[in-house]
Amino acid sequence: MSLADELHKLDELRARGVLTDAEFERAKQRLLDGAAAHPASEVPVVAALNNFRRSSTDKWIGGVCGGLARLTGIESWAWRLILTVLLLFGGTGALLYILLWIFVPTE
Repeated sequence: MSLADELHKLDELRARGVLTDAEFERAKQRLLDGAAAHPASEVPVVAALNNFRRSSTDKWIGGVCGGLARLTGIESWAWRLILTVLLLFGGTGALLYILLWIFVPTE
């Protein structure tokens, strides 16, 4: 539910008399403070994905595994092993690697 929807519901509750004006103001302030404290750009997962880049130094083919290693803290050889194992299961590893190679920018 978006912030605007939540504020609208609070206003409806106040209009029906379920919330007093003071309760409405406190609830509205809590909503607004919570939205300001966690903007989408500051959520750790979003920030990490925005910083995901292919490695230009730790690479064999496209640098995807080196970039994943930097992002996750897992060694790049482990990512290479994971993608190789996934390659054996229907080519998923190759598809994933190619997509990441295409869509993830180089550092």
